[in-house]
Amino acid sequence: MKIHLPAVLAAFALSPMVHAELLIKDDTGREVRLARPAQRIVALAPHIAETLFAAGAGDKLVGTVDYSDYPPAAKQVRRVGGYSRIDLEAVVALKPDLVLAWESGNNMAQADKLRALGLTVFVSQPNHMEDIAGQVERYGRLAGTEAVANAEARRFRERMAALRTANAGKPKVRTFYQIWKAPLVTVGGPQIISDAMRICGGENIFGHLTQMAPRVGIESVIEADPEAIVATGMGDAKPEWLDDWQQWKRMTAVQRGNLFHINPDIMQRHTPRILDGTAKLCDHLDVARSRRPK
Repeated sequence: MKIHLPAVLAAFALSPMVHAELLIKDDTGREVRLARPAQRIVALAPHIAETLFAAGAGDKLVGTVDYSDYPPAAKQVRRVGGYSRIDLEAVVALKPDLVLAWESGNNMAQADKLRALGLTVFVSQPNHMEDIAGQVERYGRLAGTEAVANAEARRFRERMAALRTANAGKPKVRTFYQIWKAPLVTVGGPQIISDAMRICGGENIFGHLTQMAPRVGIESVIEADPEAIVATGMGDAKPEWLDDWQQWKRMTAVQRGNLFHINPDIMQRHTPRILDGTAKLCDHLDVARSRRPK
């Protein structure tokens, strides 16, 4: 029997695409298996939903949590609770073939319950700037959108490298990063914002602490005497509590007017937009350097 090769190739081209099984380790070291790229994904944190869009897989997102508001299309996705308290029944009802969780932000006991219910859960924990690019790439693999995801990861790495080069060798600026006022919360050494500070030539005055978001006392900030204080608040508006530091006249940051604000959405979310926040942070620290006595 004679086989007509062009006809066979044409038939193969018209047949449904066959995907090999996916096997990827998450940030806890657990192996996650998918028979094919995920088509229905639930993201259990705002930054995960945003990163999924950046990876070209936003159309596969069927559920997410409160405050998932970027890009605008994320606002239309069904909610399954808040990142710290997930509605497990709502997640199951969406019949996802993949759930993306955040190790330090989600309740891992709830993640275990989702696994017990038969759902596939992938846990991420990006603690360094480079991890953002890797996260985008892995989400692209999980969703079958590698082309878009890999291009986004490449752009991220190129821009990050440019920021490192532009700020290399600059004098260190001892910095206090304030997440909240009451209680007074900052970032510890393992937190990704500490990594962003290092890119800018900043030195986290609480970088020796091992907690992600430690509570600290006002006295310890005063004693550390930062050269710059950076606060976030709830959005674009500078929080009123940034000005509360004005009463501590002996602090270097206060004496030199180095009280700065950055929108938390571009600094405290583990997404490609963190480079926008890092660029602002670098600009602020340059201002602090310019105010040093001649």
